[in-house]
Amino acid sequence: MQQEIELPILPEKISDEAHILRKGAAQLNIALTRIKGLKIRKRSIDARGKQVVFRIRVIFYIDESPVSEIFPAHYVNVAGASSVLIIGAGPAGLFAALRCLEKGLRPIVIERGKNVQERRRDLAVLNKAGIVNPDSNYCFGEGGAGTYSDGKLYTRSNKRGDVQRVLQLLVAHGATDDILVDARPHIGTNKLPHIIQAIRHTILKHGGEIHFNSKVVDITEASGEVTGVTLASGEHLNAKHVIVATGHSARDLFELFHRKRWLVEAKPFALGVRIEHPQEIIDQAQYHCSVRSEHLPPAYYSLVEQVGGRGVFSFCMCPGGVIAPCATDKGEVVVNGWSPSKRNNPYANSGTVVQVNLEDVPHAAKYPFALLDFQHEVEERADVVGGGNLVAPAQRMVDFVEGRLSSNLPANSYKPGTKSALLSDVLPAFVHDALRKALPLFGKKMKGYYTNEAILVGVESRTSSPVRIPRDKDTLQHPQIKGLYPCGEGAGYAGGIVSAAIDGMNCADAIEG
Repeated sequence: MQQEIELPILPEKISDEAHILRKGAAQLNIALTRIKGLKIRKRSIDARGKQVVFRIRVIFYIDESPVSEIFPAHYVNVAGASSVLIIGAGPAGLFAALRCLEKGLRPIVIERGKNVQERRRDLAVLNKAGIVNPDSNYCFGEGGAGTYSDGKLYTRSNKRGDVQRVLQLLVAHGATDDILVDARPHIGTNKLPHIIQAIRHTILKHGGEIHFNSKVVDITEASGEVTGVTLASGEHLNAKHVIVATGHSARDLFELFHRKRWLVEAKPFALGVRIEHPQEIIDQAQYHCSVRSEHLPPAYYSLVEQVGGRGVFSFCMCPGGVIAPCATDKGEVVVNGWSPSKRNNPYANSGTVVQVNLEDVPHAAKYPFALLDFQHEVEERADVVGGGNLVAPAQRMVDFVEGRLSSNLPANSYKPGTKSALLSDVLPAFVHDALRKALPLFGKKMKGYYTNEAILVGVESRTSSPVRIPRDKDTLQHPQIKGLYPCGEGAGYAGGIVSAAIDGMNCADAIEG
């Protein structure tokens, strides 16, 4: 017999299985000897009271032995099967490829960037010298933007597909099984590359292909049906099915669609800054303590406010994290954040952004790249104000709200460097004003948040794609081109690793269907 119950557990006891067994036996009112094992199904931190506790949902095995979980993946060798071309080796593309293996389809993944090992060298140059390789950076390369964006797996995309299946596949390829139980699962940028390599190995082992340093410059069609893709090398690959999973920064693919008069449209996105605090400030606020217990992870937060009917919210919060340069071309400054698996850096950072709607930008209803151009103009201003070489314009929080140039900037994690500047010279007026009004309100919600010890670093602009590629809601194909499947975050149908992976699997399912 199995019984599932919820238990509150003190942080110092969360790893003590004997303690959890005793508490379970007491709550179930049975003899401890009858419990033959347990499995934690969900785990979260409850910091609402004076005493911070873990809340765990536990399955207790009573008078029977526990059964080990197995996550089978029924891959077949697809070497001679019908090909599916997948543009992009991010989460959407890789999980589409894994699903193709299950469905007996042969995935051919085409990635403009490098594999994860070679990609590291370009990231080192980017951080140290401010030199951007437009095809190999934090956004482009094996694993996509997700590989170096921390591995946060928290999602609200349960209605889009099987979230648990995505997590199980990650565990099968090397992630710890903690991600199956944690309320806010997280892998860590230091561990993701090994998982991505394992997924690559699975694809190749079962007859799929992955082509790195291969940029798609054309998608070909005849009589409204896709026929394949052309690479920058001049090589043409033929296929009746093409999944476009290029991510939110592949502007050249959007432009390709527009040149071919295939439908694309402007899409709302969010724009703002990355805000970094000393981690201890966040710990003290969230855990109601002077010093965080060694048994608790670095604290996170999630904040949202309505300012004049416009949403302002924290995004991609990274406890114990690092602010990273995510430009994909020279002459622009873009920032993002990530954390290692231990989240042991001294800073906490979060994107803090303002909703940008179609009506905020002239001609957005008619011109599909209106918001894309708007985004790029802000990134270029950030580069000019920062002075080049990916140096980011920055301002202390209270100085930002009160309109003062910061006389100096606090130590921070952004490696290319920060320059004291008025962010009003970078951000659009409506974004700047909404942030100025929201930050003191956030400070009322979270003690210690509103402080000049915090730094605002500009700009956080790649929160999602400002372009959507339309598709039929049932077939998932582009309305004009049969066999062409817009997919993932870049096409406007996902917003993170898990939702992108789900969308990739859904597109592969649609091809089989």
